[in-house]
Amino acid sequence: MHLSPSASLAVVSDPVFTAHSPSGFHPERPERLGAALRGLARVGAPRVYLPAREATLEELARVHHPAYLERLQARLAGRAGMLDGDTYFNAHSREAAWRAAGGACEVVDALLQARAPVGALLARPPGHHCLPDRAMGFCLLNNIAVAAAHARARGVPRVAIVDWDVHHGNGTQAIFERDPAVLFVSLHESPLYPGSGHVNELGAGDGLGRTINLPFQSGSDGRDYAQAFQEVVLPLVTAHRPELLLVSAGFDAHARDPLSSLKLDAGAFAWMASALRGALPAVPVGFFLEGGYDLTALEDSVAAALGALVDPTQAPALQGRNNHLVSAVARTLRRSLEPYWPGAL
Repeated sequence: MHLSPSASLAVVSDPVFTAHSPSGFHPERPERLGAALRGLARVGAPRVYLPAREATLEELARVHHPAYLERLQARLAGRAGMLDGDTYFNAHSREAAWRAAGGACEVVDALLQARAPVGALLARPPGHHCLPDRAMGFCLLNNIAVAAAHARARGVPRVAIVDWDVHHGNGTQAIFERDPAVLFVSLHESPLYPGSGHVNELGAGDGLGRTINLPFQSGSDGRDYAQAFQEVVLPLVTAHRPELLLVSAGFDAHARDPLSSLKLDAGAFAWMASALRGALPAVPVGFFLEGGYDLTALEDSVAAALGALVDPTQAPALQGRNNHLVSAVARTLRRSLEPYWPGAL
């Protein structure tokens, strides 16, 4: 059955996530967490607060190379600087990143223990660009990948990850592209950083067909996303039969966001959250904050999406339109995926 309006919400956040800060202006700034927390405060659901503990080496090494973790810790220790042209760090970044990843595991534990049907990690730095062996795109550790691998280690047979951040989740894709137990679906603007996420990227080896990319052109809006959900996302997520659903919840596809050219609004994110609940009404959901760089849009979108996860009736109606470009992507995916998903699309 659907979650009721009184469904509880397990939350991880921590002041250290604001201590990770740049030396000058940067779009991935501490104020983002305040906006997300204001959005959370607008959600009418009882809270279960969880600790943002540090991730263990075992938890991190499931998705990151141990040599990378050693290099990263050495680089971050008590210092400030840049790991690349986009990704900064300061004296607090190591603790913030390790606590964000550990908090991701706490969210999974709470969901699997049925302490709450919906869990949220409101943390910085974000994670979905981080590769097994390299930080990039503001990301130091891949929080949602750590969470999915933690669930698998706890015996969950199938996990689905839906990434609606406007930038392709290249790190998450790279980590799970050979794993048939983890379905990864990314909806993102293209062309845009990091330049990956093409429709023909379907995974590799045993994971072929379990990586799904839906690129959108500049100016696409919530109706285009709804069409893609109805034609591709919801059928595949349902056919995968996950026992845990994780959402890379970036809100930079919002029309107000300075880093993209898409035209979604808070209602579109609420609709997507509600649609996922409708497709998988008995499956617990973890919500992991990624991008979103306009503070007003971020607050409104977090409130709308989390509100729809705990009470799907809050979402506005949204009907996909017949966008021929979205339809062309869907047709391409149907042809490519038929051997791996017979009859699903």
